[in-house]
Amino acid sequence: MALDDLKLKYQAVLNEVTKKGVSLSHLHEQDGKLFIQGAAPSEDIKNDIWNTIKSVDSNWAASLIADISVDSSLPQPQKTYTVVAGDSLWKIAQHQMGNGADFPKLITANPGKLKDQNSVIHPGDVLVIPN
Repeated sequence: MALDDLKLKYQAVLNEVTKKGVSLSHLHEQDGKLFIQGAAPSEDIKNDIWNTIKSVDSNWAASLIADISVDSSLPQPQKTYTVVAGDSLWKIAQHQMGNGADFPKLITANPGKLKDQNSVIHPGDVLVIPN
């Protein structure tokens, strides 16, 4: 299979790699297979990548070589949340962080979007959820 075809087949994996902050050192075609080598920021993210690989093709070994290690010094990806109708900072903090009273942490994590507890949020706004 050509490199472009392999990339297309495994596009969901490549999207997950980007989304989860995996640092790729190699991405090329080798012996008719897509070769992916890189480091994930955590074991959980590495497992997420493998789960995505398996969801694309249960016989992935026929068309993919993946060498993903863990490098905990890599930055952890930011968790985000897209506001829906009826949301409030309290509700988002409650559902995403486990405690509605932690909504001031949302304000601090989103300085370009939120000024204080009276900031207006709209459906479609994407907020960073602090760790």
